[in-house]
Amino acid sequence: MRASDFGHTGRMGLRNEIKKTVDDVGDALNEAGHRANAGSERATREVAGDSMTTAKKAGSVLNEGKEKTLAEVDRAKREIRDKI
Repeated sequence: MRASDFGHTGRMGLRNEIKKTVDDVGDALNEAGHRANAGSERATREVAGDSMTTAKKAGSVLNEGKEKTLAEVDRAKREIRDKI
């Protein structure tokens, strides 16, 4: 078997594939962490209910939105990398 059998053009192609895989795994882990943080923000609001001040609720909503956005950025980076 040769590297070209796997769509690689030698050592550089294989190195690029390994780097891409490592980057994809890192982005996937970051995405999962951001989604978990977003879920935690929502759960905090649900549990606290009316005991949370309006300012704290607003801050929590903003944090949830930020974490969801960061998760989408990590997902998009993987998708773009796959198309290159």
